[in-house]
Amino acid sequence: MSGYFITLEGGEGAGKTSVLRTLEKKLRDRGYPIITTREPGGIEIAEKIREIILNPENIKMDARTEALLYAAARRQHLIEKVLPALKHGKIVLCDRFIDSSLAYQGYARELGIEGVLKINQFAIVDYMPSLTLLFNIQPEKGLKRIEKNLDREKNRLDLEDIKFHTKVYNGYQILQEMYPKRIKVINADQAFEKVVSDALHHIISHLQ
Repeated sequence: MSGYFITLEGGEGAGKTSVLRTLEKKLRDRGYPIITTREPGGIEIAEKIREIILNPENIKMDARTEALLYAAARRQHLIEKVLPALKHGKIVLCDRFIDSSLAYQGYARELGIEGVLKINQFAIVDYMPSLTLLFNIQPEKGLKRIEKNLDREKNRLDLEDIKFHTKVYNGYQILQEMYPKRIKVINADQAFEKVVSDALHHIISHLQ
């Protein structure tokens, strides 16, 4: 693999999707060969799975079913889009990857980080990102951002209470402790321009 696989993570309302769009432009302006994508989604099959997972009507979905659907979408996305891009020397910026499953299903849904990790190891084998940016913000503040953002996609996870989102937040803190070399924390509770600047600094340092 000659490219770089970089992922962006964080709880609801952390702002990573908006940051990703800005990072794409700034890196492309600097001449970097950038491809951006998202999970679940990024390709037709995975986008269809996304519709099932995040549909607010699917409130009966079992936690293990949810974890398996995420892993299935992740596998197809990896094989169809991420790996071919990496083989062509591209820098892939992905909105969410395996850490989301570990934090949301593994920790917040209480399936166990190790158990969800095993499911995803089957799906992705050894293809882990070389850098992950964790956009850190207290869940209460993140959810308030969502309420104000009328353009944001409303999904099934938005129906969860603050207790769930606090667990997600705590799950990410555990993951950062588990993978300190890969996961770099960005303070998302500051001016947007500063968040972008901090993220850009980490990415460029990683690419050099």
